[in-house]
Amino acid sequence: MGAYLILDSISKSYGDVQVLHSVSLTLAPGQRIGLVGANGVGKSTLFKIITGEIEADTGSVTIHAGAELGYLAQTMTGIDGKTINDIIEAALAELRAIEGRMRELEAHMADDYDRVAAEYGELADQFERRGGYDADHRVDVVLAGLRVDHLPRERVVTGLSGGEKSRLALAMLLLQSPDILLLDEPTNHLDVQSLEWLEGFLSTYSGSALIVSHDRQFLNRAVNVIVEIDEHTHEAERYTGDYDAFMAVKAKALERWIDDYWTQQDEIKMLRKAMKTTARQVAHNRPPTDGDMMQYNAKGANVERTISRNIRNVEERLRRIEADPVPRPPEPLRISPDFDPQELTGKIPLIASGISKRYGAREILRDVSFTLGAGERAVIVAPNGAGKSTLLRILAGVEQPDTGEVIRTGSAKIGYLDQEGDWLNLNQTVFEAYCEASGSSGETAKAELLRYGLFRYPDLAKRARDLSIGQRRKLQIAVLLAGRANLLLLDESTNHISFDVLEAFEAALREFRGAVLAISHDRRFIETFGGEVWRLEDLQHQRTLL
Repeated sequence: MGAYLILDSISKSYGDVQVLHSVSLTLAPGQRIGLVGANGVGKSTLFKIITGEIEADTGSVTIHAGAELGYLAQTMTGIDGKTINDIIEAALAELRAIEGRMRELEAHMADDYDRVAAEYGELADQFERRGGYDADHRVDVVLAGLRVDHLPRERVVTGLSGGEKSRLALAMLLLQSPDILLLDEPTNHLDVQSLEWLEGFLSTYSGSALIVSHDRQFLNRAVNVIVEIDEHTHEAERYTGDYDAFMAVKAKALERWIDDYWTQQDEIKMLRKAMKTTARQVAHNRPPTDGDMMQYNAKGANVERTISRNIRNVEERLRRIEADPVPRPPEPLRISPDFDPQELTGKIPLIASGISKRYGAREILRDVSFTLGAGERAVIVAPNGAGKSTLLRILAGVEQPDTGEVIRTGSAKIGYLDQEGDWLNLNQTVFEAYCEASGSSGETAKAELLRYGLFRYPDLAKRARDLSIGQRRKLQIAVLLAGRANLLLLDESTNHISFDVLEAFEAALREFRGAVLAISHDRRFIETFGGEVWRLEDLQHQRTLL
């Protein structure tokens, strides 16, 4: 069988906003492609085009005849009144139908062997390829792997939690065992054990998969090709290998970009120097003005013509370079605190003592206490909904606890990165938001904002409300860099941004000399963070020395 899925020059716009431009992609049997890019670059739009939910402006989608397509959206629909057993049977319905048709053909094999045998062979191949012979056993394996096997089969699905519904939806798709899996953020709502099971399952999956994910460790273990949609060109670039291989290629490309830029800058300096030198030579060889023309012979004229021709050649070369120069590569991100590290020596920048918080009858936090020392870094982990973001808002002073106290030393300057960007002024432009945070203005502020490569010049005039989710996250990071804080509070800092920006931000964090308290579910971030890992439940009922 050839490629299961072929996308040819897919483009899509909404009004004046280009989302996808000439995106082409081929998905062959056994391939598992990770589709990556910052939030808002069109990954989910591409999935909807593949499934036929929306139409592309130009381009075509070709699905191999006989190949089955299965799509996991980020939300589960069509489940009202159905039990878990109902949706299991619905997931297996097509395999049951194939098996039933095979039984019918077996009964008529003697009547018209050639015709019946041909159809039977195609169905048997499809049935085996999609795991039909062990479908019933696979039900138990998949439900256990995604940790929903404890739910009674007669339970009505609408009564489940959001996380349970998401895991169940993924389980049903895997049970269908389609030839083409489309998975949109499949790691959401999965704990570590379920994640590791899914990685193993996909690594041996007999079909193919196109997966949108921001989980770098998952992409390392589950895919063998990376396709990145660029947020500026809206085009797709294909990279063979897992996430680490993808980033290695990107790093090499950045090295070449830096080398090309500085090589060209050296050439520009040499050309300008050559122009000055040859100009002086022309002046030196000008004919005498005292009328003694016999001294200005033919040889001197030839020298002048040669020098003039050289000047024109240098000018033309310089004109061509300046017409299409190698753009300046971005500088590494740096979080430079505006403080003397010695000011916090012997001090505790942040103390939480007995923090509790309720929303109505629901208790979010109970008696949370800890201290964060100077230069110390810690990441807090807990299930979704456990109150991590609420705690960070309280520590940042955005929200007040019902009981307890937050003490910040006088020399601590907090930089707070909230999860959804709620504290951005959506009416401000990118440039205005940066100037307000940095205290700089004019061309100085523009140079500061552009040097990290987070934005391009036309982006500076855009209002925050008109930015994509990924661009808003980059504006948050730019504002954080500008604030020159010495105590960082980071709520899911790896969300919504492209991997190159994420890796650059993590590198800046590793060089940061102040204190950091982070919340994250990102396994790669936690492993490379270089600090302690605190479980939220372990911070309760601790005694804190005030």
